[in-house]
Amino acid sequence: MSKTQPVTSADRVTQALQTAPNTIFSRLRTPAEEFHALAEACEQYGLDQWDLYGDGGPIAILETEVRELLAIEAAVFFPSGIMAQQVALRIHTDRARNPRVALPDLSHLLVHEEDGPRILHGLQYEYLTRGNRVATRANLDAIPGELGAVLVELPLRDAGCLLPTWEELVDLAAACQDRGVALHIDGARLWESTPHLEHSLAEIAALADTVYLSFYKGLGALAGAVLVGDQATVAEARVWRRRLGGTTYHATAIAASALVGLRSKLAGIPQAVQWARQFTAALPSEITSQPAPVHTNQFHLYTLGNAERLNRFLHQVIEESGVAFCRPWRATQVPGVAATEIAVAVGEPAVTPEEAAALMKRVIDLALSEDGDSR
Repeated sequence: MSKTQPVTSADRVTQALQTAPNTIFSRLRTPAEEFHALAEACEQYGLDQWDLYGDGGPIAILETEVRELLAIEAAVFFPSGIMAQQVALRIHTDRARNPRVALPDLSHLLVHEEDGPRILHGLQYEYLTRGNRVATRANLDAIPGELGAVLVELPLRDAGCLLPTWEELVDLAAACQDRGVALHIDGARLWESTPHLEHSLAEIAALADTVYLSFYKGLGALAGAVLVGDQATVAEARVWRRRLGGTTYHATAIAASALVGLRSKLAGIPQAVQWARQFTAALPSEITSQPAPVHTNQFHLYTLGNAERLNRFLHQVIEESGVAFCRPWRATQVPGVAATEIAVAVGEPAVTPEEAAALMKRVIDLALSEDGDSR
């Protein structure tokens, strides 16, 4: 008989985040509420046709809108970003007849995909960067020999959604061209990157051979992704999508929700990024953001302290204030340092950045007070 796991302070914070009347985060509605809203959106946008095995209906509309938004030749819908990116790299490395891919050691492909790119597609990895660093021409130049592809993640999520400067990105793209190697952009959160890069999605996409974008993160869709590139590459990607089982009978609900996000949330992303910048600027000195200043509306926070204790007081402040303003703190590899990740929702948050920062200060003050009392 298995023993019941004890409820931790982090568990209590997670529950409080779901039930707090106000929040700075995206919050899923119930399935019934979500599907009802989606049905209304289908009526509003005139989405009265089903897709069939990835063609027609909202999928065709979605691919067209993304292609036009990015000013790119072609776009293809995928049920997941993992599939889309592995397909892109498989195409590039097959064409180059070279399985070596240069990418950050914090890349989603290496950290979160159970070694799938290597096992399924035979990819071999070269580290473009290690740790919380942006990739530059110098990093690429330091990798000897021929490469099949280069991948940059914009932003680099596991580094706190870190982004290069526009000049660094342009120079890296030019280095790939000079070297004759395809550049793929992992743009799972590329929608949120334009305020920092100060260039349009189309200008960013023009630097790469292929770009992947996600619909369910900043845009709040149910799921789904898109891969963009030239006509030949996208046509080949459609073949790989079917080979990998990604061409489902109907994906209309996912595509329709992606269209809703694209049309209703994309324009609000700069405001969410600005809210995040004001919030982190107002935080107490005991808390440090990564990066600093933040580059997108998603980032990491670090502070000295015990994660269990911080979560105990975080739960208390969320319950008292009725505001979900911080996810659970976790211990890091550095003893005595705790971290959390914040992703500010697109739309008008329930509180101002300064009010949310004051709530965070309350948590820190309570933890420091207890720490002082225990000495």
